[in-house]
Amino acid sequence: MKSTARVNAVRQRTSDWYIPYLFIAPAFVCYTVFLVYPMASSLYISFFRWDGLSPEMVFVGLDNYVTIFVRDEVARLALWNNVVWTIASLVVPTGIGLAFALALNRGLRGTTLFRTVFYAPAVLPLAAVGLIWSWMYNAHFGVINIVLEGIGLARFAGNWLSGHDTALAAVFVTYVWSHVGFPMMLYLAGLQAISRDLYEAALIDGASPWQSFRHVTLPGLSETTFIVLSLAVIQALKVFDIIYTMTYGGPGRSTQVLGTWMYFQAFQYYNAGYGSAIAWVIAVIILVIATPYITRMARS
Repeated sequence: MKSTARVNAVRQRTSDWYIPYLFIAPAFVCYTVFLVYPMASSLYISFFRWDGLSPEMVFVGLDNYVTIFVRDEVARLALWNNVVWTIASLVVPTGIGLAFALALNRGLRGTTLFRTVFYAPAVLPLAAVGLIWSWMYNAHFGVINIVLEGIGLARFAGNWLSGHDTALAAVFVTYVWSHVGFPMMLYLAGLQAISRDLYEAALIDGASPWQSFRHVTLPGLSETTFIVLSLAVIQALKVFDIIYTMTYGGPGRSTQVLGTWMYFQAFQYYNAGYGSAIAWVIAVIILVIATPYITRMARS
């Protein structure tokens, strides 16, 4: 009797082998149609000279990739801007976010309000943020120049987004304003996970506030710092919308990054093959940098 029941159970499991695949099938189809296929298609297109519309596609091999690094000065400038942007992103928003987290972690009055205020810009669409700050930077009616003139610093007022020397820095200030909240929240979570006993032990041993920060806080935040820096690099390398809405890559080409230059090539100048090659350069750089982060998160 038991043998018959066991056989029936095995037959039931055998006949139901496809049920788990039915559950993941919708997600698999969406993933394939909207992510895998476009990626494979763009990789294929990157080996052709194609305007994106005509049926004629000319195979050029790796020529589009060679152009990015050898012939196209704007692409090299965009790559350099990406490097500068990424290095600055590793230092400024991360440092300010850590400082805010340390301040808010002290349990002062109004902590919840300040936490909300500092994090609110992080949930706003970057296109809307860029538009708002473009008005603030306006040379004629922007609030920044009005404030500078009001406090007697009119000599510093200027055309922030129109100057070759100031445009990229002005856009980056906007980027910092909108990206401080995320590392702040991660660091706050990391700080609250550090045992208070460690601080009390350091205090008993006569450690100064700086020594407690160096030998207790920083080691306790090492895992959080790794996550914050990895995400900061990925976000910085794929920056697009805030630059597009604020400067359109200008003045001249001074604020072009690879993301905007890819867009212009593919959709403005109808160089779909070259634009796809730029997109894959961005993807490979991000993949190389993100692999340690993904590996570490998978182990966790």
